[in-house]
Amino acid sequence: MNAKIQVVLIAAGYAGAVGAMGVGAIRLLRRASLRLSLQVASAIAVLAVVAGTLGTANAMFISQHDLGVVTMVCAVAGLAAFGVCWLLGRQVETSSLALRRAARALGQEEDGFRSPAGPMAAELTALSQELAATSVKLHQARESERRMERSRRQLVAWVSHDLRTPLAELRAMAEALEDGIAADTGRYHRQIRAEVARLSNMVDDLFELSRIESGTLSLSLDRIEVGDLVSDAVASMEALARGRGVQLTGVAGSPLMVQADARELSRALANLLANAIRHTPEGGCVQVAASAEAGGVLVTVADGCGGIPEADLALVFDLAWRGTSARTPGADGGAGLGLAIVRGIVEAHQGQVSVVNTEDGCRFEVRLPACPLSDDDNAEADRVVSEPAGSRPAGLLIPGL
Repeated sequence: MNAKIQVVLIAAGYAGAVGAMGVGAIRLLRRASLRLSLQVASAIAVLAVVAGTLGTANAMFISQHDLGVVTMVCAVAGLAAFGVCWLLGRQVETSSLALRRAARALGQEEDGFRSPAGPMAAELTALSQELAATSVKLHQARESERRMERSRRQLVAWVSHDLRTPLAELRAMAEALEDGIAADTGRYHRQIRAEVARLSNMVDDLFELSRIESGTLSLSLDRIEVGDLVSDAVASMEALARGRGVQLTGVAGSPLMVQADARELSRALANLLANAIRHTPEGGCVQVAASAEAGGVLVTVADGCGGIPEADLALVFDLAWRGTSARTPGADGGAGLGLAIVRGIVEAHQGQVSVVNTEDGCRFEVRLPACPLSDDDNAEADRVVSEPAGSRPAGLLIPGL
């Protein structure tokens, strides 16, 4: 047999024997600390090299002097290698303990997670970064939960107040009618009907909001022309605007098609218009506009409310938000559910709703994804473009009130 093959086989036998014992030791230490496991694994590697070297040297029948020299060299090299492995294990253990101490603060609200100082292994550094990101998300979730809890408490308090007042009035009017002391029964009946309608609207809002919050809002999607939606919404708010002395106008480009539930989207737009009309002083103007933008459709509702404080802009669509004194509703202001319903409906349509301040008020912006135009829509658009200038406006104009 070739001498080199003999050397390889002898070295493999000694090293393999040490490696087999090492596998058993690692299995026994699989629940031990990372430091001990790393040091044992390093020691097994060093011993395997030493055993292979000494076994091969002994089989080569070298002199006792040379064998002693080889043994000392292997011992010194093994001790040096084991020392380095011990330092490495110590470093890993130190980093692991620092990371564990930092992770204990992950659930605390004040300090939160802070990455340990000092260098760490790449895997531990990546784990520290993930824990830091998780801590930020956990803090945001806590803040969101607090806001929702405050909103729920405010909702219960305000709805209870808003229900108590009309119920007390209904009871008083019913008793007056029963006792026959109502001078104008027709007026009493009309007022009872108005209060019942108000209560019915409040219950409808609560039911709609519960469907949105529970995720059970089902949409019947269909192709909708946004101009028709704006026209219908303006027409439905005409009486409310006229009663408050507010001018209401609407403009929509044509054609603007979206895939949406006409009933739900009309409700969202009606809520925005009612909110704008309520907070616009007499003689003011509310403008509704729809236009195309990159990849979608933009619907805006601008009012003359005087603006919203910057600190409240992020809270406008929160449940039960009523705003500061500048936007606190009157007796018909509702329980602060309208804008929360708007956000839920728009987001259910894969859209976004936001609000920005303008010079004399604020502007609510609803962005919806557009759907491709059909052949009929394109034909209508071509017909509008081909008409002589001045024969047709560029968009659908809904006259002011």
